[in-house]
Amino acid sequence: MDAQKPSVLFVCVHNAGRSQMAAAYLAHLAGGRIEVRSAGSEPADTVNPAAVAAMAEEGIDISANRPKVLSDQAVKDSDVVITMGCGDACPFFPGKRYEDWKLDDPAGQGLDAVRPIRDDIKARIEQLISELLPAHDRGDDRA
Repeated sequence: MDAQKPSVLFVCVHNAGRSQMAAAYLAHLAGGRIEVRSAGSEPADTVNPAAVAAMAEEGIDISANRPKVLSDQAVKDSDVVITMGCGDACPFFPGKRYEDWKLDDPAGQGLDAVRPIRDDIKARIEQLISELLPAHDRGDDRA
């Protein structure tokens, strides 16, 4: 019997940079073994072009992504909720795992400033995967 896939929701104010990069990394690195969502309390019209460029350097295309508005249902449907600067705008439901990742905001920044944010997010995503997926599900034979 398969256990239900863990689900993660990434939230930032505009859902245009940090949360988009985090969701893309998680989807890419987890290979479909984790359900991934992202949303914003005040979504922008488009994804940050510097975030798109930074992720393209990693071979991940987020150019077609669109920022989405945060809903109570998205939080209810997620096991882990990771906020990135939205603070009190994120609804709280008992029984969920909440984390707040302190990350610089890539809004208005050039590619050189966004790369270290992207790399920080990737490291956090790799750690998150190791916490959410048992070693045998990651293809890790060292466990």
